[in-house]
Amino acid sequence: MDINGTTLLFFGLSLMIGAFIGFYLRKKLIEGNQANIEAQGRQIIENALQEAEQIKKESLLHAKEEAYQTKKDAEEEIKASRQEIKDEQRRLDRRLDEVQEERGILKKKEKSLNVLDQQLTVRQQEITSREEELACLVEEQRRTLEQISGIGRDEAKEQLMQSIESEARMDAAKRLIRIENEMKLEADRKGKNILALAIARYAGDYVADKTVSMVSLPNDEMKGRIIGREGRNIRAIEAATGIDVIIDDTPEAVILSGFNPVRREVARLALNQLISDGRIHPARIEEVVAKVTEELEIEIKEAGEQATFDVGAHGMHVDLINLIGRLKFRTSYGQNILQHSLEVAFLCGVMAAELGLDVKKAKRAGLLHDIGKAVDHEVEGSHAIIGRDLAKKYGEPEDIVYAIGAHHISSPDHGQ
Repeated sequence: MDINGTTLLFFGLSLMIGAFIGFYLRKKLIEGNQANIEAQGRQIIENALQEAEQIKKESLLHAKEEAYQTKKDAEEEIKASRQEIKDEQRRLDRRLDEVQEERGILKKKEKSLNVLDQQLTVRQQEITSREEELACLVEEQRRTLEQISGIGRDEAKEQLMQSIESEARMDAAKRLIRIENEMKLEADRKGKNILALAIARYAGDYVADKTVSMVSLPNDEMKGRIIGREGRNIRAIEAATGIDVIIDDTPEAVILSGFNPVRREVARLALNQLISDGRIHPARIEEVVAKVTEELEIEIKEAGEQATFDVGAHGMHVDLINLIGRLKFRTSYGQNILQHSLEVAFLCGVMAAELGLDVKKAKRAGLLHDIGKAVDHEVEGSHAIIGRDLAKKYGEPEDIVYAIGAHHISSPDHGQ
């Protein structure tokens, strides 16, 4: 065999030996891995069994705890229920005792009532027997009286009735006189009480009666400016307002005189504004008087509306409201007439409430009772009659009209 053949043979043997060694090594490797895998599997199974056992133990423990807690809760609920049952039983026992006690009391009362009933029955029998005896005695007495008097029963009854009727008439007349006197005293007392109550519940302040107004001046030199050249300013004031301007020796003052309170107020306000402004001449005087008159008319309207609102006299004619507002500047017998009218309205309301009458209507009549004084310086006659005619003219109800006309006398057809 040559070298090439030997080489090939050696190479072939080498391959065979290498393959055998590789196969052997691979077999060993596979066997080692399989052993490891089996060992790991056994370990995993053991771990799983241990964990399952642990979980089983924990579940059993948890279940035991829950069962114990449930049992404990149930025992507490049963205990509470038993306590409630015991409490309810005690309440029922107490109520039963009370019922039995009440029943015993009722039985005693029933016995007492039975005894009383028996006593009343016996008493009723006695009364019936007595009535029969009395009836017999009366009949016997009647027969005896008829025999003694010689008159019959019907005639005696007639005489007795006449005698009783005569005595009854006399007694009734005496009692009627006594009741009439008592009623007069009671009416007088109650009337005084009502008036005293009304006066106590409402009272107002009074102001002085006045037909003049005084205007203060900053100095006596202002008198000359008010008079003006040849008296033209003072004549313009008097002509525009209809009020007499009196400038005398009174220091730093001018007197306004007039019976019309609204015009006197216009003159006072206008003169104050002229003095404050400093411009005093006929044209300015007319302008200021016109402006003040317009403002005062607004004030009069507002005063009338406020008065009707305070009293609750709604639905009144607007001209009548303005006349009420004019009373704000009217005084009589030491009183401001608007204030006096409000006082009378409230007093009438109090008295009407005490007597059970219409309070709103009484207040309305009280507010309007002196409305005639708003124009009595312009119209002849009693202020009551003037007020009555004004109320009738402006659509006031008949009873209000009558009350205004009759508030000083018994009939509105007579004078004040």
